[in-house]
Amino acid sequence: MKHYNVVAAIIINSDKILCMQRGISKFDYISKKYEFPGGKVEHGETEIAAITREIKEELCIDIIVKDKYITVDHTYPDFKITMDCYICHTENTNLTLTEHIDFKWLKKEELHQLDWAAADIPIIEKLINE
Repeated sequence: MKHYNVVAAIIINSDKILCMQRGISKFDYISKKYEFPGGKVEHGETEIAAITREIKEELCIDIIVKDKYITVDHTYPDFKITMDCYICHTENTNLTLTEHIDFKWLKKEELHQLDWAAADIPIIEKLINE
């Protein structure tokens, strides 16, 4: 089974958190689910460089990467991921969607309203319970 090392950005603006909706996927279990934006760490790339690059590519915004928040190991039916998640900040709420189909800025107590990808649920639980 393939294993991917990925990074995810928990992007905060004021008191709201950015939630991204995936497009249609070949795997039903992640198709149109919400997630935190990010992606694969390329060979020789640091996690900080990867997350900064991915957010610039996917959303066309700059972020300030703060602290590592949580690492999630998750096994989907067809692949495994180790996802290192970072708290990030942005002043820019005007996004350009290059890979996702929708986004929402929500307060942490509103996060449960969305249909999240399974790997992102531990992040939601930690955010809500702090």
